[in-house]
Amino acid sequence: MTDLTVHLTQNDVLRGLRSDVLTGLAATPKTLPPKWFYDARGSELFEEITRLEEYYPTRAEREVLADRAGEIAELTAARTLVELGSGSSEKTRLLLDALRAGGTLQEIVALDVSEAALESSVAVLRDAYAPATVHGVVGDFTQHLALLPGGAPRLVVFLGGTIGNLVPVERAKFLSALRDDLRAGEWLLLGTDLVKDKDTLVRAYDDAQGVTAEFNRNVLHVLNRELGADFDTSAFEHVAVWNDQEEWIEMRLRATRAMRVHLPEVHLEVDFAENEEMRTEVSSKFRPARVSTELAEAGFTIAKWWTDRLNRFGVSLSQATD
Repeated sequence: MTDLTVHLTQNDVLRGLRSDVLTGLAATPKTLPPKWFYDARGSELFEEITRLEEYYPTRAEREVLADRAGEIAELTAARTLVELGSGSSEKTRLLLDALRAGGTLQEIVALDVSEAALESSVAVLRDAYAPATVHGVVGDFTQHLALLPGGAPRLVVFLGGTIGNLVPVERAKFLSALRDDLRAGEWLLLGTDLVKDKDTLVRAYDDAQGVTAEFNRNVLHVLNRELGADFDTSAFEHVAVWNDQEEWIEMRLRATRAMRVHLPEVHLEVDFAENEEMRTEVSSKFRPARVSTELAEAGFTIAKWWTDRLNRFGVSLSQATD
């Protein structure tokens, strides 16, 4: 029997999609949140992206965790590891192994929006880390932080640079909500992709094989399936650009011709001009001082800061302060 707590049903997900589509496609410029990439096909495509030569963040972050997992386990002595946006929990196993070797691991909490993905990962984690208790929580890390189980001291793990998908106001809200849910002295392990040369950044989001382009267009397949939309996905080009002022990558879809799209499930018709671009993702890149400042403003103090050997990706261990 899989131990799952469901705070986000399929009906909730569909309501959220409809709301985001109505808001985003009425905006100027048009936008869609990146979370709608990740149906089953989108998740497969993203796993493929993480193995591409151009996409360095996954390898760089794993390098840090492989080097520092023992140190993290010793510093935190965490009884409970909580992973936000757990997916397959593959990188987190480095931390779990270290906590188990240190003799402190008693509970694992995995939060993800996908119930199917959690059922699979929770079953695997239970087999691998018995007798530790494993909880799966179906929820959204921007909505359900206060409902996470687990005994103190907890180590909350938020990896992959996912925090970069939130714009600054959203990051501040998320980090403050997380701090409110933690007791003083509990821990946050945060992965943040770092500012670097433009060419490296753009190539990471516009690979030569076109996998990221297919991933980007997948959001249109989701809208076609879930909302009865009639997007011609072949009429949209993938675009990745570096916004130097905001220090983030923007992924966009560019209409190659003028068209009108119908979305009957939300009673919406949307016109696209030729070469009009719709933003589908922001991926902020960070400088160490910015990470420290944003964490401090939310009530965290950085205890350790690490990067991979090429200084591409930062991993910070911070502690909730009084």
